[in-house]
Amino acid sequence: MEDKIVSAVKDFANSINSGGKVVADMSSLIDVTSQLPLNSFDYWERLIRSEFSLALRESTPPKWKVWSKPSELLTWLDLISWDGYKREKTLRTLSGAAPNTFFFSLAIRRLNDWVPQVREAARENLPEIAKATNPEFVVEALCIALSNWNSWGRIKEEDKNVLLQIICDEEIAESLRSKLISSTSGPMPSLFSQLGRTPILDENIENIASKAAQPTVRAKAYRSLFEGKISWIEGRKWEWTDIRYCEGRLKPIVAEREVNVQTSLLTLLNLSSEDRSSIVRRISAEILIRDLSNIGVIARDYAEKFASDKSQAVSERGRFALKKLEEIDRANAT
Repeated sequence: MEDKIVSAVKDFANSINSGGKVVADMSSLIDVTSQLPLNSFDYWERLIRSEFSLALRESTPPKWKVWSKPSELLTWLDLISWDGYKREKTLRTLSGAAPNTFFFSLAIRRLNDWVPQVREAARENLPEIAKATNPEFVVEALCIALSNWNSWGRIKEEDKNVLLQIICDEEIAESLRSKLISSTSGPMPSLFSQLGRTPILDENIENIASKAAQPTVRAKAYRSLFEGKISWIEGRKWEWTDIRYCEGRLKPIVAEREVNVQTSLLTLLNLSSEDRSSIVRRISAEILIRDLSNIGVIARDYAEKFASDKSQAVSERGRFALKKLEEIDRANAT
């Protein structure tokens, strides 16, 4: 794949200096970047930046251009230029749709740029670029960004708000909800949590809980319904465990937002206890233990059901619930 990238970047650089084209030819570059695994985005960005810079230096413009007044042609690849002024100018100059997920991701990542003016330009122009871009590309890029932005050291709250604004567009929101339900792989659980910052899931959490392909997504959705809130990791902060030996750890900062749940506790308990995944049934058993005193006589039926579950994690919780019920019965008898 690296060879294809290098070849496409060189072809693109040569087309910029070609006298036969008014507009640089990105077709081969778009084709190859559409095939890239975006879980290694840092690597591809560094490779393309380096190869593009080298290719521009090595490509020779036609002789007649030597005597003409040079004009700067800004392209999507200038979003990752070594020059911060060029990155900013590119963001303010680009118009129209991003050609694929990769290039829209390049634009999103400027929200974490080390130059404040570039981040400002990204905040101002990303919403318009998103509106013009294929929603499928936008959604894929957002999924990648939301799964990683807690590791972005320079992104600020106002930068995150730009992405949240894009997420709240109804067409984008619907695509994200569909992706949460249909995706069989990928970081959908963390995406669910991050989308919980906005109200786009509020009316659909029960649907996600019952239909999502990934068990961990269903489990998160059920927990949100049981607890009446969605939680997400806001970031991490350093916490000393033993300052004498300079030992410590990064502690997650958890934020949450309340959601209005219309479905009753017993209905949710019944649905989650029948889920095909032990991950979800374990959540159901935990809630049973938490609310034993509020559920009533039917609590014993659920406890016995969980105690006989084929999953050890679920059956342990079921047996614990039965033990607690026996303690409650003895206390009531005295």
